[in-house]
Amino acid sequence: MNESIRKMDTRLILDKLPYEPPFLFVDGLDRVDEMGIEGSFTFREDMGFYKGHFKDYPITPGVILTECCAQIGLVCLGIFLMKEDKAPQNLKIGLSSSEMEFYKPVFPGERVTVTSKKIYFRFNKLKCEVRMHNANGELVCKGILAGMIKTESNG
Repeated sequence: MNESIRKMDTRLILDKLPYEPPFLFVDGLDRVDEMGIEGSFTFREDMGFYKGHFKDYPITPGVILTECCAQIGLVCLGIFLMKEDKAPQNLKIGLSSSEMEFYKPVFPGERVTVTSKKIYFRFNKLKCEVRMHNANGELVCKGILAGMIKTESNG
């Protein structure tokens, strides 16, 4: 895929995401193709979930790390794979399974990179292996995520 097409595809994918701040955990996409995707997000210090998690020692909750992996590794890749009109605006997305392992904490202000490898995509169900690394290249978490993508045209 040439560079101009890649930039166009990533912009279209980001425009189709059904999230907005404060629940958008995708800053940008660095690579996308039929087999996987890579993107990044910076957890800003002012994000509301840091208040009280944990008292005097804020870290990013595992459920938020999982959501970031799902938004980049599952939803963005799914939009790319849909192909039909680059996925219409009326997407309905549901996480159907997740199995995550956590290795390192993510602190306020940290930038993470998520990579995803497609296991399969059929009948609008996508299953991927996801990995999140911190800015030092250390593995933060990894797992298997699966979800369904529905539009009005596929019921």
